[in-house]
Amino acid sequence: MVESTHIDGRAGIDAGLVKRLVTTQFPRWGALPVTPVEADGWDNRTYRLGDEMTVRLPTAAGYAPAIDKEHRWLPVLAPSLPVAVPTPLAKGVPGEGYPFDWSIRGWLDGETARPDRIDDLPGFAASVAGFLLALWRVDATGGPRAGEHSFYRGAPPAHYDDETRRSIAALDGHIDTTRASAVWGAALKAAWSGPPVWFHGDIASGNLLVRDGKLAAVIDFGTSGVGDPACDLVIAWTMFSGDSRETFRDAVGQDPAMWARARGWALWKALISLVAEIDGDERKAGEHRRVIDEVMADHDRSG
Repeated sequence: MVESTHIDGRAGIDAGLVKRLVTTQFPRWGALPVTPVEADGWDNRTYRLGDEMTVRLPTAAGYAPAIDKEHRWLPVLAPSLPVAVPTPLAKGVPGEGYPFDWSIRGWLDGETARPDRIDDLPGFAASVAGFLLALWRVDATGGPRAGEHSFYRGAPPAHYDDETRRSIAALDGHIDTTRASAVWGAALKAAWSGPPVWFHGDIASGNLLVRDGKLAAVIDFGTSGVGDPACDLVIAWTMFSGDSRETFRDAVGQDPAMWARARGWALWKALISLVAEIDGDERKAGEHRRVIDEVMADHDRSG
């Protein structure tokens, strides 16, 4: 992760609050500087603490359960994975007017995985596939079953059926609604029949760190759990294309039903995101349209 020039204070969380929480609850680290970081997702705010640690604070109640989950399970997953994941060091409790548990982790060097930071994108795609295959092989006994804590990643995509169909209807005239409905219908029919496995839940460029152009770490396991891993394949359309997509697909393997559900997950997210941006940011709207178009084209080729 790298330090940020972003404006501090989103979701009522700023460096001053973080400093007070750390000083009060972990006084041994209270003298260390607190700085926002670039890899700062929507669900949590992340700050660098000194040179060796980060502080992670949920931005709303729905994201708070991830603190306990990650604290419990990241040390279990880490030894089986080919690249680094966050190391929990301490867990904080509500205080200083902040209402949720929060965590301190070890610092991970790297930058978020933008394509311009990667010299060999197909090779990077193969590394992401290797990470996923290793994660899916970890013993899932006792792991948190997919549900509300994972925002239903790992569950059947049917959980979002009403939202997806409403989004398709709202985008009539903006996308090919007939083809989008066909993609979604195929995803609903392609039921998961395997044993539940670990999934990350949000394999995206912002949660992949690169160093010297190579995959160095995977962060943000807040939507992880045990269930159907099809949601982990969405990056095939959001970040990869052409040779890198084919490399990812070949390296991951999986049957046509898995890919049908993956297309459903990618379509759902792109649809709801496009609805939110249709009259807003043209660049973001264009990216969501691109994902929708490529998912539909991929479905057409699948037969």
